[in-house]
This record gives sequence, structure tokens and C-alpha cells, in this order.
Amino acid sequence: MSEQANPILEVSGLNAFYGKSQVVFDLELRVEEGEAVAVLGRNGAGKTSMLMALAGVVRSESETLRLSGIDLNDMTSFQRVHAGLSLVPSGSRSFPNLTLEENLGMVKGSKVAAKGSGWVLKDAYEQFPLLEELKHNTAGTLSGGERQMLAVARAMLANPTLLMLDEPSEGLAPLIVRSIAERLKVMRKKGIGVLITEQNYRLALDVADRVYFIEKGQAVWKGSAEEAGDPDILSRYLSV
Repeated sequence: MSEQANPILEVSGLNAFYGKSQVVFDLELRVEEGEAVAVLGRNGAGKTSMLMALAGVVRSESETLRLSGIDLNDMTSFQRVHAGLSLVPSGSRSFPNLTLEENLGMVKGSKVAAKGSGWVLKDAYEQFPLLEELKHNTAGTLSGGERQMLAVARAMLANPTLLMLDEPSEGLAPLIVRSIAERLKVMRKKGIGVLITEQNYRLALDVADRVYFIEKGQAVWKGSAEEAGDPDILSRYLSV
């Protein structure tokens, strides 16, 4: 991806806070149209805090925070969703007493969808056929993998220009992980940008074009996914 292209997401000088404690420091990153970017690091490095700051869930400040040219700095988390930013948080959250289809039906799409997306319910079922089979089941009865499929499908229906996923493979069987990875590739072909944090670095390197490593809330390395897969790099920043 060219550094000269107009990015979907452009971030500079991002700082994030929990109360008086600062957890992200002057972070800079970008995601271009149809590009997947992975943010990797050890536990506690600040990956989730970064996503929560971008989504407007935790207190943050930044020099630049633009989505498809739209300034997000003064927007609430709700407004950011309608501007085209969608987050799949860790833990596959859902409304457990509602059916799977009722959960999907609560999604209101963004006002600015990525080119060629415009997802509707039948598209979600096409991408995840198992969800259609289970559509009348309450979300609380679903397995962890099924709930994660539901979470990704719900994010699809928000019609984002940028999809952010926090540890999407956590606790899932390899078959489910592969299915989610394939769905992300489909979304990218629709022009949707993907920003993913992962402990499963193999999944991240398979999905991503570029990688950032962060430590203690600061970016310490960036490069291509191919470069990030070098054993010396992985050993230095992930201890693998």
C-alpha cells in the first residue's frame, strides 16, 4: 500500500487515559482502503486501550483522528459508528436474551459505507451460513465461536468503512478462526479497512498487509507483514 494514498484512518499524536493514568502515548498509524493493519504486542502493551480510544470509549486526545477525511476528535462513540467506524470488542458481546436474528436486527448502518458494501441481513447469512441455521436461538445459548461469528456479522451490518477487531480469535477453535479470517478477506475486497489486534500472531500476519508493534502504549516498530514475520522481530517484540 502506498504511503501517498489517502488513508481511511489517519491517526497522529493519540494519547489515551483511564482516569489519571495515561496508557497510550503519541501513537501514530494509518489504514488505507481495503488494507488490513495488525497491531501486535505483549499482554498489557496497550492494544485494547488504543482501539477503545479510537472508538471513543475511553478518554483520549489526538493531533489527528480522521476517518475518510472526517474529523472524529469531538465525536461520541455513537457518532463515530455512524461515521463508518465499527468495533468488534473482545468477549463477543451480545444481548443474551434476544435471538440471534434480533441481535442482528438492532444494528443501524453507518451513513457512509465503504464502496461496494451496503451489507444487509442476507449478506451476513451468506458469509456465515451457520448463523442462519441458528437465527431463532437466543444469543445466550450460542457457543463462543458462534457468538464471535455473530459479533463480526453485526459489525458487517453496520456497513463500516473501517472495521476494528480486538483479539477476534481468543479462545476459538482453529476452524472458526479460519472462517473469520476468510470473512475479513471478503470485507477487504469490498474496500473496507481492517484494524486488528491479536495474540495469535500467525492469524494477524496472514490477514494483514502491515504491522505495528507496540510496547507500553508506544509504537516501537512498523513494517510489512512479511517483515514482521521475521523470527528475530517476533522474538524481540513478542518473545516467541
